Amino acid sequence: MGNHPIESLMKTAMESIQQIVDVNTIVGDPVETHDGSVIIPISRVSCGFAAGGSEFAPADDNKENVNTGGQAPALPFGGGAGAGVSVQPVGFLVVGNGNIRLLPVDGNVVVDRLIDAIPDVLDRVTGMFQKKKRPSDDIIIARD
Repeated sequence: MGNHPIESLMKTAMESIQQIVDVNTIVGDPVETHDGSVIIPISRVSCGFAAGGSEFAPADDNKENVNTGGQAPALPFGGGAGAGVSVQPVGFLVVGNGNIRLLPVDGNVVVDRLIDAIPDVLDRVTGMFQKKKRPSDDIIIARD
């Protein structure tokens, strides 16, 4: 099938998609804040691609005047290709103060914050039930 016109259509479309979508589209450039935290944007990328074409028979059926040397004559070609790219922000990865957190763009932020706070709450509750032993607790007072 050599150099068929549909091949060049598909190659051009795929090269254009490659130029649009790279790793920096999905994981954005990090931004450092004044307190030393680093914020990295995270996105979801979706691509769609289609190509098609058809060869048309010549309008005149006068084939006896055509000398092709034993090969079928080249037929006129018509075709097209298209592509679409969708970029949706997912959230921000925040790295700083010994923590790594994902802050989602959509969703229920209250629930996410509650989930993030669960370890701190558990530490406080267990701290309340574990009394620290004081030296005065070991002294037994004898009464005469």
